Amino acid sequence: MRIIYHGCMAVRSLPFPSLPRRALVLLLALLAQTALGGPTLRVLAWPGYVEPEVLREFERQSGATVELTVIDADDVLWHKLSAKPGPAFDVFAVNTAELQRYIKAGLVQAIDRRLVPRVGQQLPRFRELAAIPGLVHGQGVQAQAYAIPFTYAEMGLIYDKRQLKEAPSSIRALWDPQWRGKVIAYNGGSHNFSLAALALGVPTPFQMPAALRPQAVDKLIELRRNVLGFYTQPEESVRLFQRHGAALMYANYGMQQFQLLKAAGADVGYAIPREGALAWLDCWAITSGASDRALAHAWIDHLLGRQASALLVSRQGLASTTAESAASASATARLLWLEPVEDAPQRESMWARIRSGDRAAKVLGP
Repeated sequence: MRIIYHGCMAVRSLPFPSLPRRALVLLLALLAQTALGGPTLRVLAWPGYVEPEVLREFERQSGATVELTVIDADDVLWHKLSAKPGPAFDVFAVNTAELQRYIKAGLVQAIDRRLVPRVGQQLPRFRELAAIPGLVHGQGVQAQAYAIPFTYAEMGLIYDKRQLKEAPSSIRALWDPQWRGKVIAYNGGSHNFSLAALALGVPTPFQMPAALRPQAVDKLIELRRNVLGFYTQPEESVRLFQRHGAALMYANYGMQQFQLLKAAGADVGYAIPREGALAWLDCWAITSGASDRALAHAWIDHLLGRQASALLVSRQGLASTTAESAASASATARLLWLEPVEDAPQRESMWARIRSGDRAAKVLGP
């Protein structure tokens, strides 16, 4: 889905906080460009990350036009940014694990934190970028940060309280025969193989040994038999859950989906399984080919603002990196932060075969 908004020039409405000299120079350059017709910022984001009023306010303040493309899977994001030739994008939201392949491929550029003054308003654990695996590369004076934390969530289990009188305690509930045709799952290979690894008791779900691959494939084929439908976007999962009277759902978007279901009138609960829950930290990053570096930094700073952060929590049920919330405080002791997997393309390829109904021999074949 592609959403394009058009803005208008509003130089006088642009606030000038206390900025470093370098930031002010680049900001003035940005204003000079907008006076010549207004730049365009091309953004890739996940569902719910950019509310319409947040986008309009950025356009009003900057005089830029924002072209927002909403993606719903990691492989879709990778395809859009790595395709050559392909559409030009300037800034995108990506989790810390996926970020690593963009850095290796030279598809992102270092962030200048001086151009994102609102990082000073983030919670302490998100201001120390070097303490977050994968965000900072290089040593000493050569160290550079490649993304700014934005939001995070765990992938828990959502269950229908009318059908499950008690919260599911294990991830294996997704495979329980009594819920045949009553389970909704996420359509993503990388995460689903990690999920299968957890169900198999593998201690390293992100680096699965090749010897365990057949077992993981069998496990996901077994899951497919239990599933009534797969989703990619949060709203899609809500429709599937309610339309088909689902009992259990694997929540790739975590509390965001739970809040959407509650708002739709569903009597649901949310549980973190004893095996732990995969969890993602999404960040804003700037592409190496960004047409306007200052504008891209200004976008990131705007999305850390009070309006965007508040709507992220109240409307989407996600956690903000600028303030503690009920969403950000859940089950922190059992979160398994996403890490790069052993072979993302292979996982996606095998998952596509599983999803289409292939037998294990064909999935594992050449």
